[in-house]
Amino acid sequence: MRLFLCEKPSQAKDIAQVLGARRRGDGCWLGDGVTVTWCIGHLLETAPPDAYDPRYKRWALADLPIVPERWKLQIKPKTASQYKAVKRLLGECSELVIATDADREGEMIARELVEHCRYRGPIQRLWLSALDDASIRKALAALKPGAETFNLYHAALGRSRADWLIGMNMSRLFTLLGRQSGYQGVLSVGRVQTPTLRLVVDRDRAIADFVPLPYWGIEVALDAEGNVFKAEWLAPEQATDEQGRCLNQPLAAQAAEAMRAAGQAQVKKVSTERQREAAPLPFDLGTLQSVCSKKLGLGAQETLDIAQALYETHKLITYPRSDCGYLPRSQHGEAPAILAALEKADPGLAALRPYLSPGRKSRAWNDARVGAHHGIIPTAAAQAFERLSGKQRAVYTLIRARYLAQFLPAHEYDRTQAELDCAGQLLRATGKQVIEPGWKRALPEALAPASGKQAPAPQPLPPLVHDQRCAVLGVTLKDQFTQPPKPFTEGDLIQAMKNVARLVDDPRLKQKLKDTTGIGTEATRASIIQGLLERGYLTRQGKALAATAAAFSLIDAVPRPLADPGTTAIWEQALDMVQAGEMPLEEFVAKQSAWMSKLVQRCAGLRLSISGPAIGTARRKGGKRPRHGKPGSAAKATGAKGRKRAAPK
Repeated sequence: MRLFLCEKPSQAKDIAQVLGARRRGDGCWLGDGVTVTWCIGHLLETAPPDAYDPRYKRWALADLPIVPERWKLQIKPKTASQYKAVKRLLGECSELVIATDADREGEMIARELVEHCRYRGPIQRLWLSALDDASIRKALAALKPGAETFNLYHAALGRSRADWLIGMNMSRLFTLLGRQSGYQGVLSVGRVQTPTLRLVVDRDRAIADFVPLPYWGIEVALDAEGNVFKAEWLAPEQATDEQGRCLNQPLAAQAAEAMRAAGQAQVKKVSTERQREAAPLPFDLGTLQSVCSKKLGLGAQETLDIAQALYETHKLITYPRSDCGYLPRSQHGEAPAILAALEKADPGLAALRPYLSPGRKSRAWNDARVGAHHGIIPTAAAQAFERLSGKQRAVYTLIRARYLAQFLPAHEYDRTQAELDCAGQLLRATGKQVIEPGWKRALPEALAPASGKQAPAPQPLPPLVHDQRCAVLGVTLKDQFTQPPKPFTEGDLIQAMKNVARLVDDPRLKQKLKDTTGIGTEATRASIIQGLLERGYLTRQGKALAATAAAFSLIDAVPRPLADPGTTAIWEQALDMVQAGEMPLEEFVAKQSAWMSKLVQRCAGLRLSISGPAIGTARRKGGKRPRHGKPGSAAKATGAKGRKRAAPK
């Protein structure tokens, strides 16, 4: 019997339908010579410290660091019945096909079961990027040898164990140090959550420390033969800051009065350049979360949940937990069918038909830039679009627009810049004239303009020639102040996590963070932010996120490497070596254990001063409170649903 091991029940059902396995069995679907079973995320979890020694149930500084000699897994109680079904099927099958999600974590979900249940038969790997029938059939015809993806498992296992070492040891350490100073909450520390928290703390401090500076600008309304346009005053360089803002109020007032008295301005220079904007890439998850936060007001986890439903339930999009916006060239051959299906499902797209070119290859199709997953795009199973409403329809429409944009021309416009002299003062007027809307025709606001307030259109400049004189219609002296940085929204924080390389000075680590798209993964960033909110490190203030007093205290107390995104880059370099087979898993974990032991020794004598209410005592969803007597229960991280480990990251 050939056994397919999937990650989720819905995924198993889709694959089973294609394989003809339509009879329901005990935790599986049955067919002729084939069985499809499923996990529910991780069916096994890394054992807590007290599984290694009962004395670890009580938290004590003397017991740190805790470093397992032999790592243990235990069966998750909530899904124990499905574990039994999978174990039985692994014992009965003659061949296994791993069909979990095509990433590190998906590989780990399957391989840990293979090892725990001592399966020793042949293994193949199904590598899926979408769950519509056509994509499943294509992947079934191109199964990979199991050995080809095995090192993904070791890389995931290495990261999981290293996260456990940091989460369990440093969370216990700082919680106990906090108690010594009278703080009774849980202080959770993790490899990803702590640098993420530092981003918010640093931003909040920059806002709090910001001192607004006054500056002055002048806007001049001009008339060129009946065509009215606006120009801005360019202050003399000696009176401006590095951003060209005038800091000298008397000078600005004198310039404004002189221009009013002059009554006219003379054109000194006019230049027009044709600008071409290529279509934006299809979405990766982080970019989708950022755009949905800005345009739709959705939280990062909410966006992920919607995208997951569009993928699993409706089959409308490809795998959503992607960190890549590029597409494989082989996928381009499916474009005509997808475009036809999209138009059939939504007659509102008919207006795009004259402009779409299925044969067009944008910069998105680039095999060299595609990793384990490609950009999030619609599937040919577009007929389910009519069943969507509300937020799901809005998110799908954004994803669809990015794909349609790849088959539309570039957006082109003429940018005109004119410089004028008015009473010896220099003015600059800038205009924009759209020549070809191009890919912007596919944007939701272009297809269905909103009835609400629209962003002002850029001014087009009238035809201007050298030495032409324009009448001054009005001069406005504007008193302004420099603005502080904006607080993070969830979408902004996702982007900051992706682009955290800019905060790292070491060029090699900076490049590594760029290559690995920052800290966290597309699948976990939303849950990291949610975990910081649930633990009381962050609060929501409308759409904005703000760090609590305890968050400031913790960031000041933890060793710098734990809050430094460069540490993640070092880890990822080592995990790449594990994935490439250049470093044994055991060596990676041994190095992490040694590093952790040094950190514990260094910090054990710290005296903390933690302000704010105790973290871990706030009411959670469902009205339950974490048990005060067991800090470990409150220190566990909230991972992506059903997938991630309990140790803080």
